[in-house]
Amino acid sequence: MKNEFTLAFNEVLEEKGLPKEVILSALESAMVSAYRRAVNASTGQQVEAKVDIETGKVTIFAEKEVVEVVQDERTEVSLEEARRYDPDAELGSLALVESTPKDFGRVAAQTARQVIQQRIRDAERQAQLDYYEKQLGEIVSGVVQAVNSQGLTIGLEMKAEGNMPRKEMIPGERFRIHDRVRALVAEVKDNPRGPQIILSRTHRNFLRRLLENEVPEIYHGIVEIRSIAREPGERAKVAVSATQQGIDPVGACVGMRGVRIQAIVRELHDEKIDVIEWNPDPAVFIAKAISPARVSGVYLNERAAGGKTATVVVSEDQLSLAIGRDGQNARLAAKLTGWRIDIKSISECASDTLYKLQNDPALEQILEAEQKVIPQVEEALANKASGRPLAPEDYDLLIRFIDRVEKRIVSRAEAARKVSEDKLAELRSSIPAQAFETNILDSDLPEHISIILQEAGFETLGDLALQMKKNSDEILRLNGIGPKAMQTIEQVVASLEAAPEAEAEAEAGPVEAEVEAAAPEEIITEQPVEAGAVEAELTAEEVAPAAQEEAPAEEPAPAAESEEEVPFDALFSLATNILPVEPVEEEEEPVTKGKKKGKKKKKKHVQVEYDPESDQTVVTRKRKRGDDGWDWDV
Repeated sequence: MKNEFTLAFNEVLEEKGLPKEVILSALESAMVSAYRRAVNASTGQQVEAKVDIETGKVTIFAEKEVVEVVQDERTEVSLEEARRYDPDAELGSLALVESTPKDFGRVAAQTARQVIQQRIRDAERQAQLDYYEKQLGEIVSGVVQAVNSQGLTIGLEMKAEGNMPRKEMIPGERFRIHDRVRALVAEVKDNPRGPQIILSRTHRNFLRRLLENEVPEIYHGIVEIRSIAREPGERAKVAVSATQQGIDPVGACVGMRGVRIQAIVRELHDEKIDVIEWNPDPAVFIAKAISPARVSGVYLNERAAGGKTATVVVSEDQLSLAIGRDGQNARLAAKLTGWRIDIKSISECASDTLYKLQNDPALEQILEAEQKVIPQVEEALANKASGRPLAPEDYDLLIRFIDRVEKRIVSRAEAARKVSEDKLAELRSSIPAQAFETNILDSDLPEHISIILQEAGFETLGDLALQMKKNSDEILRLNGIGPKAMQTIEQVVASLEAAPEAEAEAEAGPVEAEVEAAAPEEIITEQPVEAGAVEAELTAEEVAPAAQEEAPAEEPAPAAESEEEVPFDALFSLATNILPVEPVEEEEEPVTKGKKKGKKKKKKHVQVEYDPESDQTVVTRKRKRGDDGWDWDV
C-alpha cells in the first residue's frame, strides 16, 4: 500500500503540478466515503480520516457512544478504550476514537488511485477551459479527427477537441480526416466531460484576425478596421482608415499586386473582398460602400419611419451593379454603414420627388420655388416613360432638380429638429436637476407603478416628468396605467415641481423679515425731518395745543369726536381730499420691533362750505382758544 500510494501521490505532484493541499483534502474525503461503504456506517455519524504523506498510512476516526458493554462496534466503545483518546470521556458521552478496519489498506489504495486519477482529469479539464477562454475570439489551428453530418471534430492543443457545426463552415468547403484547419474560437462552454469549444470560419471576426495576421499595419495599429460586412463564401466588404497621415489604408491592405488580399481570399475559399476607405461623412461613406458602382447622389433621412435611411441615386447603367446579384451589394453596404439604403435611378428618383412635392402640403414653399423647372422635369420624365432616349442635358436637369429639392427638405428637417431640441431643453430646464438623479424605484410612486414605468424605459423621476410635459398620453397607453394611476403620477410630478419653489420661499423668508425690520430705521436715518420747516408752518399758539393732544399716546379720546355733530349742510359740501387745502401734520407711526401698533392720526378740524353769495368755496379751520372755546378762522 505504501509503495502504490506514495508513487501515485508523487506522480500527481510532480508530473501534473496539482496543489498538495487539494489532493490531500480530496483523499481524506474519499477515505471517509470508503469507510462508510465498508462498515455500512450511518451518514449521521461523524467520521474523520488522516493521511500520512510520508508513510502512506490512513487512519480513520469515528464518533461512538461510551458504554459498559459493547454490543455494536460500529457505534459503541468501552470506557477504557474511549479514555485512550479522550481522558475526559464518561459513560453515556460521545468520543472520537480510531476505527480503522483491518483490511482497509487495500481499499484505501484503490480509493486513492481513483481519487488521484479523477483529480488529474479535473485538473486537465480546468486547464483546458482556462486556456481556451483566453483564446476566445482568436484563431486556432487543429487537425480534423472526424467528419459527420453535423460538422467536424478537430483536435486542438492540450489534448482538447473542438466542434465546428455545418453552419459555421464556409459553403462549398470540403475537409478530410487529417486535414489542417484554421478557425476562430467562437464560444467556450464548461462540460463535465471537458470544455466544449465551438469553432467558426463564417464569423466576421475570422476575417478581421486574418487581416491582422497578413497586414502588419493593422497589427501595429497604423491602419484600423472600422467595420466588416460579410456573406461567407460569396463576398465581403471591409472599411478601413489610417491613424497616421500619409498612409494609404486601402493600399496597405491590398498589398503589392494584391498579394496580401489574395492570401486571405484563398483561405476563405475564393471569397471576394472589397476594401474601402472609411469616411466620417455618412453620405461619402455610403457612396464608397456602394462601389464598384458610381453614385450620382446620396441623400440622408435620419428620422425615417424604418430607421436611418439613405437614398442613393445612380445612373441607369449603374443600377444593376449598385444593387448586385440578388441585392448582395446593397445588403453588404447596408451592414457595413449601419444605414438602410434605398437605391434608385435618376428618372425614378426625379419622379418620386415630383410626386412628393405636388402631394405634400408641407412642401408648398419648395413647390413654388421650383415652378419654373417643373414643366421641363415633367417633359423629360414623359420622354423617358415613352421610351425615348434622354440627352445628357436632361439627366443633368433631373439631377440638379433632385439635389435642390432634397437639400431643401433636409434643411427644413434640421430646422424643425433644432426647434424640437430647444423646446426639449426648455422643458428639461423647468425640471429640478435632482429629479434626473432619483431612480424611479426610489420615488414616492407606488411600487407596482414604478416597476411598470421602469420596464417602459423610464429610469429616473426626471425622465417621467419630462415625458409628462411632452405627451402624457404615451404614459397612459402603457399596460397597467389607468386614470387612477395617472392621477397619482401627476401628483408626484406636481410635488416635484413645487419643491424648489417652497425651498426658495423658505430661504427668502428670513431675508425679507430682516429687510422689513430694518426699513423704518433706514428711512428715518436717510430722510431726517427738518425742524426748521416744521417751526415755520406752526405758530406758537398751535404748538401748545398740539402737544397737549399728543401727550396721551396710549389712550386716544374718542369722546371729543362723538360730541361733535355734523351739520346738515355739511353732507352736501365738497370732500376735503379733492381740494387743495393746507396740509396738516400727522403723527408718525412709532417704530417697534416685533409687534406693530396702529397709526395714530391727528384730528383735522377743517370745514369746507360753499358761499352762494360770492360763488366761492370757503375753507375754515377750527382753532381752540385758551378758555376751552373754539373759533373759526377763514
